[in-house]
Amino acid sequence: MANKEETANVPGRMTVPKFAALKGSGQKITMVTAYDYPFAKLVDEAGVEAVLVGDSMSMVVQGHDNTLPVTLDEMIYHAEMVGRAVNQALVIVDMPFPSYHLGKHKAIENAGRILKETRCQAVKLEGGADQAETIRALVSAGIPVMAHCGLRPQSVHQLGGYRVQRDAAALLHDSRAAAEAGAFSLVLECIPTEIAHEITEKISIPTIGIGAGPGCDGQVLVLHDVLGLTSGRVPRFVKEYANLRTTVTEAVRNYRDDVRGGEFPGKEHGFE
Repeated sequence: MANKEETANVPGRMTVPKFAALKGSGQKITMVTAYDYPFAKLVDEAGVEAVLVGDSMSMVVQGHDNTLPVTLDEMIYHAEMVGRAVNQALVIVDMPFPSYHLGKHKAIENAGRILKETRCQAVKLEGGADQAETIRALVSAGIPVMAHCGLRPQSVHQLGGYRVQRDAAALLHDSRAAAEAGAFSLVLECIPTEIAHEITEKISIPTIGIGAGPGCDGQVLVLHDVLGLTSGRVPRFVKEYANLRTTVTEAVRNYRDDVRGGEFPGKEHGFE
């Protein structure tokens, strides 16, 4: 059997086993969200290891206040676009609330729809110990699962808002339970750096941090945050690598002014 470094260095498209083997290989894992064909294609060409079709689309694409309104059909619709664009990265799709809270058989049915109707390779769900049986059932059905511990946006009402999660014992318990249930990777969101590092050292699967410090095996960010497209407050853990808000606004304003001033379309934009 190939060791982790040999598996991680196999060329070609990223797969679940290759992704899992990156833990301990010395290579940090990069994951970013995408919700449509053009952005997914650009993200894939940039060379990230994974593209997440996140339920964050409820907020950054649909304009809702939280992730709860997005539906399974909407997730599948967007994931199908992303799946057609991505040729190299691992594509993972969030299971929206409450698609995996309706019993193991319904969870398998819903996750199966995602795999059958899109070109993704895995699903992600929020939970640790409380979702261990569901994770185990999905994995037994041949559906790879990425788990998600710490701040769980789908539980925003139960948590009383978007708060840093600091219960080290509970977080480690949840993380271990997800790994033991068969999850191939784990997102750690909004937890103290030292706790995230400890979890990363103590579990066998890759940890992907967001607001969890540099000690995780990899990082994930929402694409709109990376590109500077987010309106309103930007989370503390985000680093903006561009300012497309200004770029887009200026481009559209220049177009408007050219049309109003008779400068567009010019002779070169017409036909004879």
